[in-house]
Amino acid sequence: MYQLKDLLHLMARLRDPQYGCPWDLKQDYASIVPHTIEEAYEVADAIERGDFAHLPGELGDLLFQVVYYSQLAKEDGRFEFAGVVDAITRKLVRRHPHVFPDGDLYGAPDMARLEEAAIKQRWEEIKAEERAEKAEAPEQLSLLDDVPAALPALSRAAKLQKRAAQVGFDWPEALPVIDKLREELDEVLEAMADNDSQAIADEVGDLLFVVVNLARHLKVDPETALRNANTKFDRRFRFIEQALREAGRPIEDCNLEELDALWGEAKKQEKPALGC
Repeated sequence: MYQLKDLLHLMARLRDPQYGCPWDLKQDYASIVPHTIEEAYEVADAIERGDFAHLPGELGDLLFQVVYYSQLAKEDGRFEFAGVVDAITRKLVRRHPHVFPDGDLYGAPDMARLEEAAIKQRWEEIKAEERAEKAEAPEQLSLLDDVPAALPALSRAAKLQKRAAQVGFDWPEALPVIDKLREELDEVLEAMADNDSQAIADEVGDLLFVVVNLARHLKVDPETALRNANTKFDRRFRFIEQALREAGRPIEDCNLEELDALWGEAKKQEKPALGC
């Protein structure tokens, strides 16, 4: 069975200036980013579908992205894969003082178990210390500094809100968020009445941001929830297409009422059968 050292060797061969792969030799940090994002989503997709037979392959594809960046950095004299491993190990030892009280990865695990709330508080304190260490201008340090701008919009909205909530900038419960949701919907309707395209776009953005806030208060991950909704829509729409295909009717010839009736039938098909 191949080992990690074999994967690192393969990567170096692919990037060999004389004998490597032409496609791999043309890549740089930026050109690989879309592939990294895609591979991360494919890992998530395999997990959500319970496809554990293919999960090792998807995880391998994601690992390969890390190996690729490390090879590029090695060529630039920046760091190597070993530096990546060292950095994440040091960070996690530091962030888990309740597991590694003396900062020794291999120290005896003899510390008393802490409450989850205390662990979470210490975790956030350590992350705040790390943000301060990274800040170029400490006097302008923000809680939001390390929330990546490249995150999917729903995930970034949730992270921004979670950070702000740490200092009390948040609703205390879900019901006031629902009131805010209605308020934002009214503002969308006002923008529609004014036929102001820019205002409509702004208000729809505000509406989505509040929906994320509601999801967060209800302990729902908005990105996962929307992915599941997309999957559900995909499944039901395919049911409609198949039903019409069997009936010999083009979907374009059906009115909305007919399509909606088939949509209802698709929903019924998904309900578990009652009785034996």
